[in-house]
Parts: sequence; C-alpha cells; structure tokens
Amino acid sequence: MLRTKETLITTFAMFSLFFGAGNLILPPLLGFKSGEMWWLVTLGFATSAVLVPVFGILAHAKLQGTIFDFGKKVSSTFSLIYSLSIYAISISLPSPRTASVTHEIAVQPFFNISSLTTSVIYFSLVFVFVINRSRLLDVLGKILTPTIIVILLAIIGITIFDVDVSFGEATIKNPFSIGILEGYQTFDAIGAVVVGGVIIVSINLKTKASYEAKKGLIRKSGWLAGLALFLIYAGLIITGSLNQNNFSPDISRTELLTGISRLTMGNTANIFISILVSLACFTTAVGIVTGTADFIKERYSNYRNAYLYTAILGCVLGVLIGQFNVAYIITVALPALMFIYPLTIVLILLNVVPDRLASPIVFKVVVLITILFSIPDFLGSLEFLTIDKGIFGWIPLSGHQLGWVLPAVVAFVIANAIRNSALVKDPS
Repeated sequence: MLRTKETLITTFAMFSLFFGAGNLILPPLLGFKSGEMWWLVTLGFATSAVLVPVFGILAHAKLQGTIFDFGKKVSSTFSLIYSLSIYAISISLPSPRTASVTHEIAVQPFFNISSLTTSVIYFSLVFVFVINRSRLLDVLGKILTPTIIVILLAIIGITIFDVDVSFGEATIKNPFSIGILEGYQTFDAIGAVVVGGVIIVSINLKTKASYEAKKGLIRKSGWLAGLALFLIYAGLIITGSLNQNNFSPDISRTELLTGISRLTMGNTANIFISILVSLACFTTAVGIVTGTADFIKERYSNYRNAYLYTAILGCVLGVLIGQFNVAYIITVALPALMFIYPLTIVLILLNVVPDRLASPIVFKVVVLITILFSIPDFLGSLEFLTIDKGIFGWIPLSGHQLGWVLPAVVAFVIANAIRNSALVKDPS
C-alpha cells in the first residue's frame, strides 16, 4: 500500500508537469475578454484543460504503459505514427514556448540579453534535469511545485480580496466554445498522454508496488492535480475579468499577466512573477523532453544512448524554436492542435470507458470519423476554407470549430450497437 506522502508528492509533480507557459498566460486574458461571462469561459476552458487531461491520467492508471498503448486497438502502425506525431509536436511547440515565455516575462525586464542566450541557458538546465530523471518526482513534488502554488495563490488572493468586485461586458462571442478552444493551447490533453508516461516510469523507478496499488496512486494523484489546476485556472480567469478596466483592450497575454502582478504585488511583482514563470515553464519543458526520451528509449529496447540522443535533440529544438516570440508560436501551433487534439481527446476517452464499450472495431470507427471531421477545422485554421459556410456548414458545431464532436459520439453509439447486434446473433 502506497502512503499518503507518495500520493501528495506525485500530485505535486503531476501538477508541475502540466502547469507551464500556456496554463499561466492564457486564463487571465480569457477572463479579461469574458467579463461577466467569466464563469462560462471557465467551464469551457476546464473541459479541455482539466477534465480531459484528468481522464488521460486515469487512462494511464488503467494501462500503465506508454503513449503507444493508447492507440494499439486501432493498429500498431497507427499507434506508432500517432505517438511519434505527439512527441514531435510536443518538443517542437509547447516545449520551446516555455523558453519564449520565460524570456519575455522573467528575463527581458531584468537583463539585456538575446532570446538565443536565454534559450541556451534554459535548455542546458532542462538537459541536466532530464539526464537525472530518477530524482524527478522528488524534486518536482517537494520543492518546485509548492513554490509555484504559493506565488499563484498570492496573486489570485490579493486580486479577489483587494479589487472592487465588478465585472464588465464580454468582448467575445460564444465564451464556452472559445474557452474549450483556448484550452487546446495549454496542450494539457497532449500533456496527459506524455506526462502520464513520465509518471509511470518515475513510479516504477521508485517502487515495486502492485498494479492495483500504482493504479490507485495514479488515479488519486490525477484527480487531486486536476482539482488544483481547476482552482488555479478559475482564479486566474476571475483575476483577469476583475481587471478589465485597468488595461488596454488590445493588451497581450504576457503584458496582462505582468500588469496584474504589478497591481497586486507592487514593486516586488517583477521578482515574484519571474520566479513563477521560470518554475512553471521549466517543469513543463523537463516533463516533455523526459517523456519523449523515455518513449524513444523504450521503442529501441531500452538502448541507453537512445534516451541521451533524444534528450539532446529535444533541447536543441527548444533552443532553436524558443527564440521566436510567444504570440508567433501560439499562432503556428493552432493548425496542428486543430487536427491532433480531437484525436487525442477521443483516444483518451476510449481508453477510460469500460472495455466492453471500447472494442477494437469501436476504436477504429470512432478514430476514423474523428480524423475525417477534424480535417475541415484543420483547413479552416489554415484559412484554406470557411468552415461555417458551404458544404461544411451543415455539420453541427462546425461554426465553433468543434465539428468533430457529434460525429464522433454518433460513431461511438452506432459502432457499439452494431457490435452488440453481432454478438446477439453469434454469441461465440
């Protein structure tokens, strides 16, 4: 039986691996634009940035393998392509973005150095942590995460109790769907399948506990980490909405976070926000590079140098891409997210539901339909077509860039109905 101490350490480590650049800079601007509708945008954001990632952790608790196991019921080839795509996206976009955010918020205000210099120093430190991965859970769970949470709670608490509680009007349409789509940019659903693998390997390095004991530990930690993420996100969104009248309507994400920090913490704001941003971004980058290296090592039959070479590649990509500004990386990431995120959500949910509802044929049908109906949203994000008009206008929720949702649900129901009908006719 694993103790409460292990549960808390794993929860803190899981939280820190999730909580990175996007998790920090996205919610305040959502609140800022949603005004009195902050609660609706919070529900949307929490759906894609909390609930789905928690389900991803629950799926890992059940599978206790790697990301490769998420798609095996479709086919081994599909699962390998999907896994490699996820890791390629992870080390090319969200990981470098953490360095970019760190430079803009935590380094640039204090030091006159280039983004290249910041990225080199940043990913050199990431590399040190990745190579020492056996101590990862303890360092993240005991030291870094508590520091992150204390600073966040200070900013949120001071704002809520010190600012006049009055909300302005929403400046965005469809706050719920906007919240869902903005939750994509946290990469947390993708993070769940990556981070979950890191947690599994880390637990296996520390304990020889039974499958059921580890399953219980991962499930409890996942729900607790999800609760912490929800409370922090809701707090940051409320913080942004309460400051709607204090900043220019066209303020950027990073400028808003920095501005709110100055209002709440005065002259010490820059120091605290720099520590917060650096730690939050750093832990996520470590998790992504570690997860990628773990996977490649496992695919190459635990060949040790595979881990080392992948860690080096991940850090080099981080240095090269991390030089671009945050807004540019977020823009570039959108098309990839519009295609891979729906597929990731579907695979997570299919691995959470009971096995009798998720047979290989159900996996194949639902995944195929999800891919097909994600293509219009993908092309729309590239501005190749307008998805709420023409031949795609009839798809429910297509105007909200969620045209894949209902077809995937219908495919799930029909595939199970056909399977059950076949079982009735031929019980053998």
